[in-house]
Amino acid sequence: MADEDLQRLVQRRLLELGVSAEQASRRASWAVAPETIARIAHGRHPRLVSERLAQALARALDVPENRVRRAVGLPLVADDRADVHTRPHLRIVRDDGRPA
Repeated sequence: MADEDLQRLVQRRLLELGVSAEQASRRASWAVAPETIARIAHGRHPRLVSERLAQALARALDVPENRVRRAVGLPLVADDRADVHTRPHLRIVRDDGRPA
C-alpha cells in the first residue's frame, strides 16, 4: 500500500508541476537521482525509502516532507511547511503560445 501511495504521489506531482524526473531532481539540488524518481513513478523502486530520500523527494516534488513520510509509512516530523497546500500549478500562456 505504501509503495502505491508513493508512486501515485510522485506521478501526480510530476504531472501537476509539469516537470520531468530530471527537472524534479534538479529542484532538490540532485539529492535524489532522476532515475530514482522515474523508478518510483513507474512502481519499480524495490527498496525502503530512507528518511534522507523522503526529505529529498519532498524538495523535488515541492511538497511538505510529511506528505512523503506519510506515503511511505515513516514517522512524521515537525515541519514548518505542514500548512502549505499544494495544488496543480497553472501556466499562463499568451495568445502566441509562449509562456507569460
